[in-house]
Amino acid sequence: MAAPLTAGQLTRSTKALMSAECGKKKTGANPFKMPDDDNVILIRHKEKERRKLELQSQLGLRVHEKVTYAGRVKARQTDLRRKLREGLDEEDSAQPAEKESIPFQLPNGPAMRAAMIKDGNIEKEGMQEYISKKRQLFLLEYSLAVKRGEIEKLEKMATDEEKKLTRAEQFLEKNAVMFDEFLRENDKNSVEAIKVAELETKVKMEKVAETKKITARILAIRSEISKFEDILKEYAIYKDFLFRLSPPEWQEAQRTKTKDKSGTKDKLKEKDERANRKIRTRTESRASDSGRELPPIQDARAPSTKSAGRSEKLSHVAELETDSSEYEEDPKLYFKDPRQLLDLLTELEEQNLSLIQNSRETEEALEEFRQVMDHNRNKMEMETHQLTQQIDTVTHAIHRETERADELELMSRLFNFGNFKSDHQEGMLDSLHAKVADVYRACVGDSEANLSTLQMLTAIENRLGELQENVELIPKDRLLLAERAKERERRLRLRDDKMHQVKQHQEERLRKALERAQADIKKKTGKKLMVRSQPPAPKLKKSQACDISDKEKEEHLYFFT
Repeated sequence: MAAPLTAGQLTRSTKALMSAECGKKKTGANPFKMPDDDNVILIRHKEKERRKLELQSQLGLRVHEKVTYAGRVKARQTDLRRKLREGLDEEDSAQPAEKESIPFQLPNGPAMRAAMIKDGNIEKEGMQEYISKKRQLFLLEYSLAVKRGEIEKLEKMATDEEKKLTRAEQFLEKNAVMFDEFLRENDKNSVEAIKVAELETKVKMEKVAETKKITARILAIRSEISKFEDILKEYAIYKDFLFRLSPPEWQEAQRTKTKDKSGTKDKLKEKDERANRKIRTRTESRASDSGRELPPIQDARAPSTKSAGRSEKLSHVAELETDSSEYEEDPKLYFKDPRQLLDLLTELEEQNLSLIQNSRETEEALEEFRQVMDHNRNKMEMETHQLTQQIDTVTHAIHRETERADELELMSRLFNFGNFKSDHQEGMLDSLHAKVADVYRACVGDSEANLSTLQMLTAIENRLGELQENVELIPKDRLLLAERAKERERRLRLRDDKMHQVKQHQEERLRKALERAQADIKKKTGKKLMVRSQPPAPKLKKSQACDISDKEKEEHLYFFT
């Protein structure tokens, strides 16, 4: 038994068959052309004879040599495969080098065709099946041609794309070279920038060190200036003190001199200011002339800054000159001998001591006066509080008594109509007439005519109206002055009275103290007397006690006020 064919060998065999068919078509055979009737009849006759011979041969064989229909078909397939394999081996041995490039082609000989026809399982086919198979073959050939054309187009496109890729590769190589050159230049520039930065940092560090030194010197100079300013302030205080100690005539002479000097200094300052203005106008005119020529920005700014610096320097120099002129002059003093100062200081110390003594005495007197004032104020407050309470009670009582008097008057008129004492009424009227006459004399003056009480009261009222009208006509300033004068007189009178009372009180205290000191000492003998125990107070109702106290107060106010 021969070995079975592999998948690769079967594909090669099918390709060989397809190439043989294509060769036939290329030679001129038309697959769609119908064969002749004679050929078809011959083929059928040959097939019948072959089958008869096979049956006869099979009948003559023994039982174990006979084969079934399936076995016969397999045997035919194996023969066909063996023949194909033999042909493939021959081709491989003949052309080993052209195995991959040239496609496999079966030998298109009559023996091979006969073997294929003999061994092939040719079944009966109709015309329609044959035509459909031929049509399928043509469609396959057409699809192969179309695919070959597409393959050729794709190959052309692939070549075009390869050319484009080569061009892009060249362009990328150029770009890479240019980028490398750019990186080299960038590296060079960065190295140069680093060097410049290092130089600048060095210069900056040097400048910073210099600025630190200068700032330290400035701080030292400022501290010295502050010290000198403190010393100057102390000296100015001393100078002012000595100037105040000097006599007033010498002070006035010095002041006139200083005024003259200040006038000369003002004139010098005005001259300096004029010079500075001229310099500024010149610099501004130069700047305007240069600005017409349109110089660069830095050159245009430079002269202005220089001119400003010059003007500032000139003003600073002028100030220094004025300051130096102030301090160059020798300060003049009235005192030439230190003993004069010592004598003055001793005199001032004595005056200060006397003033201190006087101030202490005045402070003691003020303290005593304050104590007296506080005592009197407290006393007056207590008295005013008591008087206000009394006034409240009296007003309340008056209100009650007026109501009661009205009631009693009504009752007296009702019950005692016609029973009254004319002597008593005449006495009251005489007393009222005397009092009204006193008031009339004080307000209006003495009158020779005998006026009744009502006439005197009308005259007093008229006088009061006139006085009120006159008060409204008097200016407010005069009124205020008059009121203040009266108030001052009243206060002086009160103060004199209080001082007189205080003196009397002090004299009384001294007298009592002397009497106590001069009196004989009385020694008490025996036991001290025990205080008598008070009897228990009777318990009364609150309402009755309140009524009794109110009645007692009313009676007291009625009869003793």
